[in-house]
Amino acid sequence: MAYLRAIVTDGHPTLRRVAKRVTPREIADPLFQQLIDDMFETMYDAPGVGLAAPQVNVSKRLFVMDVRDDEREPAVVINPKLELAEDEKEMTEGCLSVPGYVGEITRFNRVVVTGLDRNGEKIRLEGEGLFAQCVQHEIDHLDGILYVDKAKNVRLPKTEEEVEVAEAAAAEAY
Repeated sequence: MAYLRAIVTDGHPTLRRVAKRVTPREIADPLFQQLIDDMFETMYDAPGVGLAAPQVNVSKRLFVMDVRDDEREPAVVINPKLELAEDEKEMTEGCLSVPGYVGEITRFNRVVVTGLDRNGEKIRLEGEGLFAQCVQHEIDHLDGILYVDKAKNVRLPKTEEEVEVAEAAAAEAY
């Protein structure tokens, strides 16, 4: 059974640490598999499209995501590595660990990420748009970086679209 975990916010020390690599032995551990289930449960409850382990106070290189794309299954990415990043563009972003704010950030619109799935098998995922933005955002969390470190014009939301971004992020913070 999956459980909801508390999501930590800016100021919590785990968010600023570089997360540790996950070993094959850890992946096989039932407690690690429980963590993955809990992260999905927490992400969906928020609701959100991505969640990195440091956001639930676990300093491990792991994130889960579900960009709610009919062509793409929810993903678990362990020890992710960006293999390709191209086509930079500026976008509005918020974060569940910095609730209530949005900012403009430059991200790549297309990425390829490799890593391991929840069974320790090698995976390669590629995509653009929200998928690419989510992958970069979650990898930043694993490197101890919050979007506000890179964003400009961090502010309270003003437009309807910005309010939606901020509300989604705020709903994820407990």
